[in-house]
Amino acid sequence: MRREFKRKSRVLLIDDNYDHLSGIRELLNLEGTFDVVGVATNITVGLNLIKKYQPDIVLLDMNMPEKDGLQGILEISKLGLDTKVLALSGYDDADLIFRAMKIGAKGYVLKTMASAQLIYAIEEVLNGKIYLPLALSSRFFEYFQKSFREETERKESGLDEENLLDALTQREEEVLELLTQGVTYKGVASKLFISETTVKTHVNNIFQKLQVNDRTQAVLYAINNGFLTKNKIAV
Repeated sequence: MRREFKRKSRVLLIDDNYDHLSGIRELLNLEGTFDVVGVATNITVGLNLIKKYQPDIVLLDMNMPEKDGLQGILEISKLGLDTKVLALSGYDDADLIFRAMKIGAKGYVLKTMASAQLIYAIEEVLNGKIYLPLALSSRFFEYFQKSFREETERKESGLDEENLLDALTQREEEVLELLTQGVTYKGVASKLFISETTVKTHVNNIFQKLQVNDRTQAVLYAINNGFLTKNKIAV
């Protein structure tokens, strides 16, 4: 009788922390059901490897230099492959979780997660499911519900649609509030318990949404459009 062998799932890893990258690769190789087809320490190299190997799943670090994980998810989606993305992060930032899942990540796990849980998360995503640890799923849905309420309240109150500040997420408002107080990026990261790379990502999004080119212009726009009054910032 002919024995059928199940094909190993092709996995690609993208993480700028080489030690963490090597640890996950070793873990998956020991598991025996995965084939790590490539590793990369930045998004650009990772995308080239994805095009070449077309993996079943990509484990993608959210806090990357140059292009961050959110940009990575979008660019992977544009490739039009069946590759699924499992986001990895050292931070349980509700806004980052929400945005990663919103733009296409099929799961989000913390780097501190136990090995067995990581394997389970990968298998769940490969089986077509969405994976979030219980602690993160609670924060995700709380953030989702709050964002939905705020959007509904803005529409019902008839706020000026031309005020670009209305497009900011809760986390972006928190970052902008600190910027108006003169806090450095490093200081913002410390106060909000997120990485400096994540702060820069939020700042870039703020610039795009407010249609400005730098921090000074963003702060001036905020002052001129009622942000200080709305958020009751002491000046």
